[in-house]
Amino acid sequence: MKTCLLLEDVPEASEWLARAVAASFPGIEVAMAASLAEARAWVASHAAPDLALVDLGLPDGNGVDFIAELNQRAPQCVCVVASIFDDDQHLFPALRAGAQGYLLKDQGQAAITELLRGIIGGRPPLSPAVARKLLSHFHVIPEPIAIRLTERETEVLRLIARGLTSAEVARLLNISVNTVPSYVKEIYRKLNVSSRAEAALTARNMGLA
Repeated sequence: MKTCLLLEDVPEASEWLARAVAASFPGIEVAMAASLAEARAWVASHAAPDLALVDLGLPDGNGVDFIAELNQRAPQCVCVVASIFDDDQHLFPALRAGAQGYLLKDQGQAAITELLRGIIGGRPPLSPAVARKLLSHFHVIPEPIAIRLTERETEVLRLIARGLTSAEVARLLNISVNTVPSYVKEIYRKLNVSSRAEAALTARNMGLA
């Protein structure tokens, strides 16, 4: 990392972010811009930076636009967001635009420095809260199996899991013995099992046995 473009409109934040960058990459040259216009002018007159640290809420627009532009112009540049916002409306547009990291400024200089150092080792600089949000976003909770079974199918599953025969199930549920195999077949299909043993195991996992 030889050069960094720091796009931040709050002077105090810009100063401590610059110190964090300098501590992460000794000898790096840090250029500062306080608006999109300044950042665009700097890019137009300089070689692409190795690192861009970009705030999102700027006086003349959104940092996401600049990230997209820089990603098109210099895809080798590592674009990292430095923001106070961790909501989906800010996080995901920035990542879609090409941001390779997302840091929350409320962490402080030492934490930012440590996360930026990870770039050299190929680790994306993500604040812990952001990393948790990303994991949560892509973690799909499977639909409980019990919800996919009808009430009658659940009753039949509970009884066959206890080892009852079709005749015993029919008698306890007051249904025809001829209909029990149909319920069992449908239960097997929905649970993706092929035997009473598998069905019984699944029933136990569901808390039905």
